[in-house]
Amino acid sequence: MRGYRAIKYTLFISCYFFWVVSALLIAVGTYAKIAKEKNVVDTLAVDPALLLIVVGSVMFLITFLGCFGALRNIICLLKTFLVILTAILLLQIAAGVVGYLFTDMVMERTEKLMMRAVVRYREDPDLENAIDFVQKKFQCCGVESYKDWSQNVYFECSDTNPSLEACGVPFSCCVGLQNQTVLNTMCGYGVHLLEESSAAEEVFTIGCSDKIVWWAKNNLLLVAGLTAGLLLLEVVMIGLAAAQISRIKKVQLERKEYEYRSRSERKESNWYPAFADFDN
Repeated sequence: MRGYRAIKYTLFISCYFFWVVSALLIAVGTYAKIAKEKNVVDTLAVDPALLLIVVGSVMFLITFLGCFGALRNIICLLKTFLVILTAILLLQIAAGVVGYLFTDMVMERTEKLMMRAVVRYREDPDLENAIDFVQKKFQCCGVESYKDWSQNVYFECSDTNPSLEACGVPFSCCVGLQNQTVLNTMCGYGVHLLEESSAAEEVFTIGCSDKIVWWAKNNLLLVAGLTAGLLLLEVVMIGLAAAQISRIKKVQLERKEYEYRSRSERKESNWYPAFADFDN
């Protein structure tokens, strides 16, 4: 029974940890959604708050099935958890294969999604903070280049644009941002009017898509390790759920056999069922 208990409580603790994490994701996403203006962004792909809520909700449901099913030995919940987790694992593997075989198509769609985020930059505070973080982290600007910011209505470089930020880029594109003690949010103003060589002295001119790909290639071991670790964790949880289901079925069969035996036969044979301590 020790082996069974180890499987049971390892699965329970693992699911409980991710259950708590999913609840935090839902709470953070809900708070962010309520705090900002209504209906500013209604698309899942470019709304970080909505994305947190959806991902957190899916995680919450899946881990609840595993957590409660493991604790109470409920086969139907464990089977549902096992099927969903297996489907997610297969989808992740399929996505990786498709991404490898159709890299150009995936990159094209990713760049379109990133461009949509650039266009909606001022419409959502969460999206704005996310873009600023990426640009500062990877020292990049725009999708393919800093000129992509002209697609945003606030930074559009035209004579008819009344915005003070016209022909500029967000402050997160600025080269000297890392060394500044006082944040200058106007450092990217007017860079589209400069020659590219002069603009490169003021802001990062390389797009974030190229910088992110470059970072992934130079940190291939880290990316591969994180991906393999996630997949391995899912495989382990699938194995634990399958093992517990098998053990529960075995004990239920032994219990049925035990119920058919008479008290006298049990005393004479000194036969004790394996499930005597099953519910502890």
